[in-house]
Amino acid sequence: MTEENTYAYFQGGIVPLADAKISIMNHSFMYGTAVFEGIRGYWNAKEEELYLFRLQEHYERMADSMKIMYLSVNYSVEELCKLTVELVKKNAPRTDTYVRPCAYKTVHRVGPSLENNPSDICIFTVPFGDYFHGAAGLKVQVSSWRRVEDNAIPARAKIVGAYANTALAKTDALMAGFDECIVLSENGHVSEGSAMNVFMVKNGKLITTPSTENILEGVTRRTIVEMAESELGLKVESRQIDRSELYIADELFFCGTGAQIAPIIEVDRRPIGSGSAGPISTMIKDKYISICRGEVAKYASWLTPVYCKKESSKVKSPA
Repeated sequence: MTEENTYAYFQGGIVPLADAKISIMNHSFMYGTAVFEGIRGYWNAKEEELYLFRLQEHYERMADSMKIMYLSVNYSVEELCKLTVELVKKNAPRTDTYVRPCAYKTVHRVGPSLENNPSDICIFTVPFGDYFHGAAGLKVQVSSWRRVEDNAIPARAKIVGAYANTALAKTDALMAGFDECIVLSENGHVSEGSAMNVFMVKNGKLITTPSTENILEGVTRRTIVEMAESELGLKVESRQIDRSELYIADELFFCGTGAQIAPIIEVDRRPIGSGSAGPISTMIKDKYISICRGEVAKYASWLTPVYCKKESSKVKSPA
């Protein structure tokens, strides 16, 4: 898939991606006043179907982000879901795909104020495989950067400008020879990864950081919490996690739309557990991927099929 034969949703219609351009004077480009989502589509080769994972939940979160940032557009969540399916179908991918919707300010002016500043929506798609390029386990550092406080930049909104914090933390980790980083909140408790949530396994219990630690409340995080007890018999606890707890955890893993389920095998050069991906992390990862690819009928409601092959196959050909 190249830019020449790829389409985007821009200024009210589906257009060639090469034509979807904004001005260098655009308010959101200059001030980071846009919000966005990341949505994965999972290709099921056997069914020849692409499943968009928890599409509605992503757009519901985006609607919350828009509300916080005074972004108002004439699209309902349901309409955005339909537009996304239409766009993905137009691009016709037959591989795992990433969908990036964005709501942004359209005014051309100098000055950061959000009032009297119209908004619009754009959406594009790209092929997307493993975020960590197939790494069996991640070696991470605790970042010297702190997660931005909710009273500085709202943590519950996926705001473009907030990702300067992510970029600095991630870049420093990579330049220091690590795969990723864990970021602490200003009070010194674990917040999340650079752009993903984190879970800890200790004595058979699944523990994750609470929303009050300035995390983005992830759709994947919610999915793990919902399926852990019912599918895997795991108890889940949301509480503060101290930095030193990371070093003595039985298992750690990141989760997110991009990261999916990514086991952590080392923190600050200290091995986690046995030093390899643990059994609970692996079990959660395998179950999660099978659900995303449409292999677990119980969770079909979490999936939006793009090509609707199953429905089409049920329609009888005319005699």
